[in-house]
Amino acid sequence: MAELTITTTDGLDGREVTEYLGVVSGEAVIGANVVSDIAAGIRDVVGGGAQFADAVVGATFDYEEMAEGMLWVNLSGTAVKTRRK
Repeated sequence: MAELTITTTDGLDGREVTEYLGVVSGEAVIGANVVSDIAAGIRDVVGGGAQFADAVVGATFDYEEMAEGMLWVNLSGTAVKTRRK
């Protein structure tokens, strides 16, 4: 899987949005090893609808503690294709 940029802003410096692919969302449960789990969790979160995207813009994150050391994380945003300016 190619690298996917995720940002909370509505665009990326040095890149132009060429196509909006739609809203994507997903969730992951992250265990006690949050630092290493978060990268793996986010990759899982954006899968499906973002498979042809270069980036996800306007991303929002929400989380909730499920149990001690366990977090539920939700991500949503807009999948886009981009090109260099």
